[in-house]
Amino acid sequence: MLKRIVIPFVLLILFIGCEESTLNIKVRYDQIHGLKENDRVIFEKNHIGSVTSISYTSGGYYTVGLAIKEDFSNAATENSQFFITRDFRNTERKAIEIVQSPKGGVPLEEGIIVGGSHGQSTFFSEIGKDLEKGLDDLKKHFETFFKELKKIPESDEVKKLEKELEHLAEEMKRSGESVRKKIEKDVLPKLRQEIEKLRKRLHELGREDEIERLDHQMEKIREI
Repeated sequence: MLKRIVIPFVLLILFIGCEESTLNIKVRYDQIHGLKENDRVIFEKNHIGSVTSISYTSGGYYTVGLAIKEDFSNAATENSQFFITRDFRNTERKAIEIVQSPKGGVPLEEGIIVGGSHGQSTFFSEIGKDLEKGLDDLKKHFETFFKELKKIPESDEVKKLEKELEHLAEEMKRSGESVRKKIEKDVLPKLRQEIEKLRKRLHELGREDEIERLDHQMEKIREI
């Protein structure tokens, strides 16, 4: 009788021990843009975890539970931002992308609740308002963005610009034809100039392959 009890108990312990350890945290959002349970958590194009739960609170915001693989727990730090974006492997689904800026930082603790980042930057979320007020304000925002871009480490420049191109593409898809034409006329030429400057710098550093990601994003924008 004892043998019958002990063997299943030992097997249960072994099974639990084989399960992959995870860091479990929660992220708070005002909107979740169609995010669902089991959507992926991504860090630098790596699948590092998944959405385990979504709940709407009495305070009027969403709490999203994330399980991050133990091997990637250092991706979730005090410097991490949690963006809701399209899953690059399945554009019909959403994903949470973790971006560290700056790199590193103190790892987040198990069970902590952190604020999520907007799906698009403040710069691009205000494009619609700026177009209503006039292109002068839009250009000022654009100039500010590129000034800020030059302040971050060179290793993060491409990732930051790639993210901004993704947000611009989303904004153009949501906008009407007149807005798209204004962006094409007054924003894209400046973008191309800055990308060419960055291309020359990357060439000098022997990092030409990184510019391909930006070229790919620009091609997607041209197809809109």
